Amino acid sequence: MTVPLLPAVEITTASHPTHAVIWLHGLGADGHDFEPVVNEFDIDRLPPTRFVFPHAPERAVTINAGYIMRAWYDIVSMDFSERREDPAGVLESAAQVEALIAHENARGIPDERIVLAGFSQGGAIALHTGLRHPRRLAGVLALSTYVPLADTLAAEAAEANRDVPIFMAHGQHDPVIPYAFGKRSGDLLTAEGYPLQWHGYGMEHSLCLEEVRDIENWFAVVLRG
Repeated sequence: MTVPLLPAVEITTASHPTHAVIWLHGLGADGHDFEPVVNEFDIDRLPPTRFVFPHAPERAVTINAGYIMRAWYDIVSMDFSERREDPAGVLESAAQVEALIAHENARGIPDERIVLAGFSQGGAIALHTGLRHPRRLAGVLALSTYVPLADTLAAEAAEANRDVPIFMAHGQHDPVIPYAFGKRSGDLLTAEGYPLQWHGYGMEHSLCLEEVRDIENWFAVVLRG
């Protein structure tokens, strides 16, 4: 079954890009949300890169009284127990991200030159998809987020990405996804043997300039291989 390609905002840092970053937004936002961050990077440090910012599908979100908004999956509970998770939505979005990866492959960019990135809900999908993707990726960038469906990771993890570089970052004063919960996911990945970089910042559920600089440094390493 063919998965329809999600609409997306695209920014290229040079003609004929050789690398790609697929960056997923958070709940209720859209692909324009992180578009400005590209201008904050020193693009001379990066190879010619296509940044792809897809728009999540619109769906009803339980914790927001069923209001329809862009979301990668439903959130059914305010707590962080398993009841909060929407496995069907996570799997649907993972399939859509796989279609985006295949689209970049068709445009001449192999998996090992692609970074999956995301913020909050988008970061959860980046982690879920990247760690199960059957071919080696350049890296996974996961901001202000956590590992979804963590109990299935050990059985479903792809050997090709057992050593994929992972950058996780979280605000120490995050009122949306508690810092301790995000750190627990980071500790899980470290315990599973993934080469994780963990960063904490004195912010809430957002992005800060220090974080952008650290992401740029990480991109400069993983995109250049």
